[in-house]
Amino acid sequence: MSEFSTGKCGGRSSGFDEERYKKRNTVELAINLLKYARAVATRYDKRGYVFLGIAAAAALVIWLRT
Repeated sequence: MSEFSTGKCGGRSSGFDEERYKKRNTVELAINLLKYARAVATRYDKRGYVFLGIAAAAALVIWLRT
């Protein structure tokens, strides 16, 4: 049975893991917050380490605000 298949009566699959879903949701929310950070969204740097530094700084600001 596939990981994404539905149960006998439809709905959620029998392999649904609630803890894994919570962690995935947390990561998705964090990525969405970074997407809305203007410092990250408007960067067009040629160097990867510069962009990574800006993303890390934005993540730090988001973390400190929560």
